[in-house]
Amino acid sequence: MGKIIAVCTSQKKGMKKKNVGEAILKVGFGLEGDAHGGDWHRMVSLLGVESIKKMTDKGVDVGPGDFAENLTTEGLELFTLPIGTKLKIGETSIGEVTQIGKECHTKCQIFKQLGECVMPKEGIFIRLLEGGVVRSGDSIEVMA
Repeated sequence: MGKIIAVCTSQKKGMKKKNVGEAILKVGFGLEGDAHGGDWHRMVSLLGVESIKKMTDKGVDVGPGDFAENLTTEGLELFTLPIGTKLKIGETSIGEVTQIGKECHTKCQIFKQLGECVMPKEGIFIRLLEGGVVRSGDSIEVMA
């Protein structure tokens, strides 16, 4: 079992996201108030704090939301989860892994600074099967 470290949104796609502490996960959309939301297979993005640490260990000053992820987690190696894995998020939400990593077309500032970035390899995307409130500190677990 892992936990949610940050719940992040932004007003525009492709921007760093701000930790808002809590938000509503909506079936058919994603994280309420986030520009990334919509009825598609990449409703919500997740990245582990362990992946972020790989970048801070290389001297980059980054934290939750800086990779444009919606949910920053701790305690799960997200990028090893197979497509179709179901995750229980908080008390009521259920997400299904739809994509591992993504192509980075524009090369973010982190990539430009270091020549690499973890989100394209270690970030994951889910679609929502059940919604509800998600808060920093909530649990996230792989469902059997």
